[in-house]
Amino acid sequence: MPKLIVVTGATATGKSDLAISLAQELGAEIVNADSMQLYRGMDIGTAKLSLAERAGIPHHLLDVVDVDTDVSVSWYQESACAIIDALLAANKSVVVVGGTGLYIKAILDDLNFPETDPAVRAAITTEAEKLGNEAMHKRLSTLDPAAALAIPQENIRRVIRALEVIEITGKPYTANLPREASSKYPHAKQFGLVMDRETLDIRIDARVNQMWQLGFVDEVETLINQGILDGKTARAAIGYAQIIKLKHGEMSEPEAKEDTARATRQYARRQETWFSRDMRIQWIKPGAPEERLSTALSSL
Repeated sequence: MPKLIVVTGATATGKSDLAISLAQELGAEIVNADSMQLYRGMDIGTAKLSLAERAGIPHHLLDVVDVDTDVSVSWYQESACAIIDALLAANKSVVVVGGTGLYIKAILDDLNFPETDPAVRAAITTEAEKLGNEAMHKRLSTLDPAAALAIPQENIRRVIRALEVIEITGKPYTANLPREASSKYPHAKQFGLVMDRETLDIRIDARVNQMWQLGFVDEVETLINQGILDGKTARAAIGYAQIIKLKHGEMSEPEAKEDTARATRQYARRQETWFSRDMRIQWIKPGAPEERLSTALSSL
């Protein structure tokens, strides 16, 4: 019987490595659950695996949209579930990997958000333009702390959408998220990678340094020429937003680099809190890659 496995956790914990190893062992294909790896050209700043690093394993939902396109959770849900259902029907196991909590929940559970209300959306958008991202995110934190954990303040489009859903339904945004009993794939197995904060912070800082060395600034320059400033989602990605400010003279390069590391550390904390709420996740402690793989395989 084909298996559906989810590998998740905070950024820089080694999710991609474990996913590759599991896919190799099971003859599985991989489905991306990182909201920014959907975008073509966003490679260095998202730590997207190169073709060589993918080890010949088919990867789905990587490089599928241009940077001037905004992607919704419902679009991702429909796309990912269609791929997963087709693979499972073909007797092929699937490994979903990524750290975007809403995307993983959208796969596993039947999310059902209301349609947009143009008038409500316009009013909240106007307010956001006047007050700024931080003030709107603070409002979301007050109305729905769990949603604020899942949505970074840099992603103002999703902050606005969450506030819109709250306004329309009169309930917290996360009240629309189903409980575990409504899982679309009840036999899915979730593994979460955990790491102590000091070690994770060191890994994050090292990753940011490596991104700069690999040409992150040049990558963003290329994407500016390809229209990233015309999209709200891609330009809000951590690192990309900071380098865009650098290009606009609003930050120095050292400031952009340090702010990228700081924002990534904060994002990792939010990811940890978000995923800790899901009792279906089996947490795998730090260890050598083969130890993590053995732990996962023994639990299937």
